[in-house]
Amino acid sequence: MQNMKTLPRHITSYLPDALSVSPVVFLNGIRQSGKSTLVQNVRATVGSEKNPAAYISFDRPTQMAAAASDPENFLSSHKDALIIDEVQIVPELFRALKVVVDEIRLKDKLHANGRYLLTDSANILALPKLSDPLVGRMTVLTLYPFCVTEAIQGKGNGLDRLINFDFAEINERGLSIIDAIKLATFPEIANKNAKERSIWFDGYLTTILQRDVRAIAELEKISVLPNLLRILAIRAGNLLNDADIARDIGLNPVTSKFYRNILKMMFLNFDVEPWFRNIGKRLVKAPKGYLVDTLMLCHMLDLNLEDIEKNKPDLFGHVLENYIATELTKLLTFSDVKAKLLHFRTSDGKEVDFVLEKQDGSVFAIEVKKSGSVNIQDFKGIQTLAELAPKEFMGGVVLYSGKEVVPFGKNLWAVPFCILWQ
Repeated sequence: MQNMKTLPRHITSYLPDALSVSPVVFLNGIRQSGKSTLVQNVRATVGSEKNPAAYISFDRPTQMAAAASDPENFLSSHKDALIIDEVQIVPELFRALKVVVDEIRLKDKLHANGRYLLTDSANILALPKLSDPLVGRMTVLTLYPFCVTEAIQGKGNGLDRLINFDFAEINERGLSIIDAIKLATFPEIANKNAKERSIWFDGYLTTILQRDVRAIAELEKISVLPNLLRILAIRAGNLLNDADIARDIGLNPVTSKFYRNILKMMFLNFDVEPWFRNIGKRLVKAPKGYLVDTLMLCHMLDLNLEDIEKNKPDLFGHVLENYIATELTKLLTFSDVKAKLLHFRTSDGKEVDFVLEKQDGSVFAIEVKKSGSVNIQDFKGIQTLAELAPKEFMGGVVLYSGKEVVPFGKNLWAVPFCILWQ
C-alpha cells in the first residue's frame, strides 16, 4: 500500500493556474495536513524540470534567523522561484515580500508571477497587518486533512456530482460511514488504530495549543484553550452563542470570542455562516460551529466511533454532521463549483443543515440523516427554502445511510453518503 503521507492531493491541480496569475501563492491549512509534502513534490511545477524551485523551511533555526534579520535581502538573494515552508514563523517577511514583488514587476512584469509559494499553519488572512501588504499580489489556497476520495485515491469530486444530479453508478466501494470518517483525517493517522490516534492527538494538540498559538498571540489564559476546544466539540453542529460558551469556560464573552477566533486561526475549528435574504420570514442569523477533523472531535470527547453509532444515536447525529461539514469544506477547495457553504434556519425551527450558494446566488440544499430510510418529512426544511427563494433554488438532497438513490419530487433526492467519495 502506498504511504498515506505521500498520496497525491487534488488541490495540486490548481497550483499551475494560481502560479500563472500571481507572484505569490499562499497555501495555508492546519498543521500536519500535508502542506510540506505537497510543496516539495511540486518543486518542478513552481520552477522547472531543469531548475526546480529552491525549498526553505523556517522550522530550521538558521534559515529563520537569516530571514528575520534582513527579510528583503533574504528574498532578493534567491533569484529564481522559491518555496518557503511555515512562513508565519517570520512575520517580518510579509512586508518585505511586497517590496521585492513590486521590484520584480517593475523589472520584468511578464515573468513576475509564480515566484513564491508559501505555506502557513495559521490563517494570516485574519491578521490585516500581515496580509494587507500582499493584497493584489497573492492567490490563497487551503489544504485540509484528507477527504475520503483522496485517501482511497479516487479521481472525482462527489460535490460536483451532487450539485449536477449525477447519480449514475454510485457505490460504497466497501466503505461504511464509520470507515469514511476514519479515512477523512490527517495523513499521519489515516490508517492508524484508535490507541495510536489517541497518542498522536495528545501530542499534536499540545504542540498547537501551547507552542503554535504563542507564535501569533499573547494570551493571558492560554491554559483554557484545551477546555474551550472541548466545549466547541460538544457543541459541534449547534448555533454558536459566545455568551453561553463564555459562561461554560469562565471568561467574559469578548475574551471568549477572541480565544475562539484564535482557534479558528489555527484551523482547529470553523464556522458555517447562515443563509438569509431580506424577506418577510424571520431567519436565524447565527453561524454554526464545527471542528476541522471529526476524529479530533471524538478524541476531545473521549468517544469511540463504533460505540456512539450503536449506543448513542443522538450524539452520533452530531458527529456525522461534523463529518459532512468537513467533507463538503474539503471538496469545495478543488471543485468546479465555486460556492459558499452556509446553513439555513427559520425562527420557527425549520432548517437545512447545509446550503451551497453559488456566485450567481443560486442555492443547493443538503440535509443529513443518519438512518437508512428517508420520507417526505425529511425534506421539510428544503421545501421551506425553496418557497422562500423560488428563483434561486436549484434543488436539494437528503444524504442518508441507505444504498439507493430515490427521487422525492422535482430536483429532490435521497442520496447515499457514498456519493461524497465517488
